[in-house]
Amino acid sequence: MGDRPGAPARAWQRMLSGRRLDLLDPSPLDVEIVDIAHGLARVARWNGQTFGDHAYSVAQHSLLVEEIFRKFVPGASPEAQLLALLHDAPEYVIGDMISPFKSVVGGGYKSCEERLQSAIHLRFGLPAAIALGLKKDIKRADQIAAYFEATQLAGFSVAEATQFFGRPRNITPDGLDLAPQPASRVQKAFLERFEAIEKLRASRA
Repeated sequence: MGDRPGAPARAWQRMLSGRRLDLLDPSPLDVEIVDIAHGLARVARWNGQTFGDHAYSVAQHSLLVEEIFRKFVPGASPEAQLLALLHDAPEYVIGDMISPFKSVVGGGYKSCEERLQSAIHLRFGLPAAIALGLKKDIKRADQIAAYFEATQLAGFSVAEATQFFGRPRNITPDGLDLAPQPASRVQKAFLERFEAIEKLRASRA
């Protein structure tokens, strides 16, 4: 539902927690993990163009990326694991815009995404910007996840997926859960993984 004609433009999103997150100047104080989990579990990857009775959500993708990341970086710190889990967290506010549309929209979307990502990181005691090496490792896990999703869920041929995402090496989809799950189940799994990582962080403090 749009804003009332003539009313001032609204740049904030109201969350079910009661928080109001300003997209132009997001405050870490308005970021809650329950809102992130709820939103990401209901945002569809691939614009919903996937097989299955349920949408394949960004929350499920995030869990997959974090799992793949740990396979390739077995000694990763809890902070690094959390950064991997939250790599698409801004999409709980702005949705999952497919790459072709991002290229059409241009830089405005990217700057908004970066502001949100920084606020999310600061909320959970993470660095606003990710170190380059870690960023590459998370991106690698993201690309591997995208390849498996593309070929097993989104109807891409192996050749197409290889062209856009690269073909994974030293890893197969065996043992990875790619079956689209109900939103409530994925939301619960996302929160449980977040809490497990936070316990690891607390134990090392």
